[in-house]
Amino acid sequence: MNLRSKYFDKIRVRKGRAAAAPEPVATQCQWNGCKAPATHKAPMGRSFEGSYLHFCFPHVSEYNKTYNYFSGLDDESVAKFQKDALTGHRPTWTLGVNRWGDGAPAPAGNSAFSGAEARIRARISGSRQQPSGAPRKLRTLERKAFDDLGLPHSAPPDAVKSRYKELVKRHHPDANGGDRSSEDRLRQIIQAYKYLKQTGFAD
Repeated sequence: MNLRSKYFDKIRVRKGRAAAAPEPVATQCQWNGCKAPATHKAPMGRSFEGSYLHFCFPHVSEYNKTYNYFSGLDDESVAKFQKDALTGHRPTWTLGVNRWGDGAPAPAGNSAFSGAEARIRARISGSRQQPSGAPRKLRTLERKAFDDLGLPHSAPPDAVKSRYKELVKRHHPDANGGDRSSEDRLRQIIQAYKYLKQTGFAD
């Protein structure tokens, strides 16, 4: 190896990666007529994700009181947004079908594979199927989700969905003149419904 090669002259060792440049911040509050320093940022809105306005503390507080991400959307669009949020607004599709999900016997073949598959299927079916006339015992989180929605533990899926819609309309800031005091309750309702939907108790 020739250490005196001309190519070595072009090599320069970095002594450290330069620190990322700080995000530019407006030096003056963007509230109309305010000349105070801009110390806080606030989101611009639904169509401007990643963009912010810069305000002083009193005006960012005032802005946040009236900020509504769903402003201008009807109930159907809000419901669609919430549904899409379950998958991170990414498209979903059916990956495949369980050929033996209806209880048909697995095909004969590799005994080790068939045995492992049978144990898995038995474990799954055991958690979903109960003797006729005996309802499945609810888990702690499932009972809590029903309680959070104010429903009996035996409520059918259509009743769960109907109750969820009713509570969302009641506690959403849009239905309360922008009042956000019920946001924690609204979050609790949405989480309860999501959990019941994941466990098969809601449509």
